[in-house]
Amino acid sequence: MSTKRVLLAKPRGYCAGVDRAVVTVEKALEVYGPPIYVRKEIVHNKHVVSTLEAKGAIFVEENEEVPVGATVIFSAHGVAPVVHDEAKARELRAIDATCPLVTKVHNEARRYAAEDYDILLIGHEGHEEVIGTSGEAPEHIQLVDGPDDVANVKVRDPEKVVWLSQTTLSVDETMETVERLRAKLPLLQAPPSDDICYATQNRQLAVKEMAGECGLVIVVGSRNSSNSVRLVEVALGAGANASYLVDFAHEIDESWLEGVDTVGVTSGASVPDELVQEVLRFLAERGYGEVTEIDSAEEKLVFSLPQDLKRDMKKAGVS
Repeated sequence: MSTKRVLLAKPRGYCAGVDRAVVTVEKALEVYGPPIYVRKEIVHNKHVVSTLEAKGAIFVEENEEVPVGATVIFSAHGVAPVVHDEAKARELRAIDATCPLVTKVHNEARRYAAEDYDILLIGHEGHEEVIGTSGEAPEHIQLVDGPDDVANVKVRDPEKVVWLSQTTLSVDETMETVERLRAKLPLLQAPPSDDICYATQNRQLAVKEMAGECGLVIVVGSRNSSNSVRLVEVALGAGANASYLVDFAHEIDESWLEGVDTVGVTSGASVPDELVQEVLRFLAERGYGEVTEIDSAEEKLVFSLPQDLKRDMKKAGVS
């Protein structure tokens, strides 16, 4: 009789940028008291958003929904400069929880725009991060939404063009897009350092290492989480027979487990580990008690909280 087992990806779950953003909201609630307004979802995860709502965070789509003079936090995905201007106009106390790795891409966009480059931003249309980065230099940036979109690219000067990318993409698909762009624009420049974040790459690498042994890979994450959706695609591309995205353990369909000896489990970069533990308990109750961690990288990066919040925490005696 074959042994039922779980291969558990490591690293998985929270990255440094998500941890910083969630703690920013929690500490702001402590320092300033509720309600604290958050523009867009602080990170793309249902459970995180509902937990923070229960503590007194109010999630809004735009600054105009925030009362004049109130506190607003900008999400980890980053915002365009116009959003900061709107906040000033409404006299809001704005705390920017943008992931520093996204800020790096914003800085690159501004620098290349100042040097009058055409900037090809590889990313998904409508994603908050893409909207924020594009807003840094809208007249210089054009979106390239995957390899098939390369045919639509037009530039002013093929000798002054650079590519940047959304931080949460599939590494493989992004490089395929870059290769197609290079075939069309041989002098295309690359960003000074990789834009796809370390956590996205590490989570994809862990899934690739185990997917070939898995009859099923369960990815814990929300549907609007780009990096979580990519993990499903990576699992299938790396040899898993099936892969599904779930927010919670109760969403797992028992029929997915039929005939499956090895289940892979991972989670997107905005997922708290308690949700993964629920999935492991669900699987253990169905005979998948043996859990082996597949460790592909060690993550030690920690990001400091926003400076203005740290200053107010110190004044308020909040640690």
